Amino acid sequence: QMHLVESGGGLVQAGGSLRLSCAASGGPFSSYNMAWFRQAAGKEREVVAAISWTTEVTYYEESVKGRFTISRDNAKNTVYLEMNSLKREDTAVYYCAAGMSLGYLQIEVQKYDYWGQGTQVIVSS
Repeated sequence: QMHLVESGGGLVQAGGSLRLSCAASGGPFSSYNMAWFRQAAGKEREVVAAISWTTEVTYYEESVKGRFTISRDNAKNTVYLEMNSLKREDTAVYYCAAGMSLGYLQIEVQKYDYWGQGTQVIVSS
């Protein structure tokens, strides 16, 4: 049973930056694909970025390409999301998720097995 804890959220002005972290424990972190999802008020949870267990493959949702960077440190059992040039529409609760490797980098909510409790990001104008 993997336990995930996010940190780094907060209130930031548009154009600013935040770095989210997700610390994992209780499972073979280096064998899991990792992803960041977000859920804005009244909307469905959506994938923001994902990274394979090998770190060789990454995925970014179109609206965050060029602004967000996902990375992981398998030695520290931690995955990061560097968010730059933040926009009001990035406001959401951000969740870290871990999914067993399926031979490809999955981006669907239902294909992730473990979830953190979420961290709120609010971008003000």
